[in-house]
Amino acid sequence: MGCCGKLFLTLFVVLTCMIPFFLYIDQPQHWVYDPVRLQEIAKEGTAKAKAIHGEGATGRQIVDEVIKVMVEAYPETTRYTGNWLWNNAGGAMGSMTVLHCSFSEYIIMFGSATGTEGNSGRFLADDYFTIVYGEQWAAVPGGDKEVYKPGDQHWMHRGVAKQYRMPDECWALEYARGNIPSMMLFGFMDLLTSTVDPITFAQTIYESAGNMLMNTLRGKI
Repeated sequence: MGCCGKLFLTLFVVLTCMIPFFLYIDQPQHWVYDPVRLQEIAKEGTAKAKAIHGEGATGRQIVDEVIKVMVEAYPETTRYTGNWLWNNAGGAMGSMTVLHCSFSEYIIMFGSATGTEGNSGRFLADDYFTIVYGEQWAAVPGGDKEVYKPGDQHWMHRGVAKQYRMPDECWALEYARGNIPSMMLFGFMDLLTSTVDPITFAQTIYESAGNMLMNTLRGKI
């Protein structure tokens, strides 16, 4: 068998294994989180931060309270290590902390203290982006500007790509569910081809793979 034949056979075997796995993980019985409840959590955390710090609560103060409410609401599957890392994807740069990651779901707190702009990506997963501080703008090709403010949930349907912008400081509780492994190439591409940041690459692998392994051992696919 020639090189082309071996390559074709290898690709065939890989796809034969991957497709059933991707179909298996993208099933409702594996989903732990509810987008409606997550929007409520974002609002509860924001209200608590303002009750403690006043209406002028900072973005980070609100983020901290939302994370606390999140962990209290889903204590078995959510953890906050306090580790924050850069996230470069689709030309945008922000920071994130991973609260949950499995093959079928992830939850992160994502945002930027200075604002950012880029491509949302096009995925085999639904993405729910609940704003807790600041504003996010978005648009489809040729479409009008969409504006999302604190408490709003921006539902990015699977297969849809948008331009998005955080014009100033903005933070959001981001939840994706579906085929999470299919999102990873987009998440790593800027690290490999643009920023070439081995530290952030290692941190991202550690946080995401560590969560996936932990949740798999717990039976949470």
